[in-house]
Amino acid sequence: MATLVTFARGVMESTEEYRDPFERINVETAKNLIEAGGMVVIDVRESAEWNQGHIAEAVHIPLATLMNRPRDLLKQDGIIFVCAEGIRSAVACEVAAAVGRTRLYNLEGGTRAWLKQGYPVTR
Repeated sequence: MATLVTFARGVMESTEEYRDPFERINVETAKNLIEAGGMVVIDVRESAEWNQGHIAEAVHIPLATLMNRPRDLLKQDGIIFVCAEGIRSAVACEVAAAVGRTRLYNLEGGTRAWLKQGYPVTR
């Protein structure tokens, strides 16, 4: 029993100390970062979603493609990842961090939040 309690304490402590290797940002912050320049916007949605509309500055790299070749596709720091709701883009942030990229941002709420805010998309 003592071993189990010690293990549980260790898990709780490591969980409390864990921090995402990326920053979660809202649409206003994302828009400001994009307008300030120096950021790459990567949309990790599937092609059908991308074709329905995307942030004008975005580059399209579906998540599956990104996961298969992260070192080839992620050459710089300062990336805003976007998907439909912010879930796949969070995975993309983790992948980017795993290959050493820094200044990573996940657009919370994704393109849905972007559109809800009234920001433009392009097709």
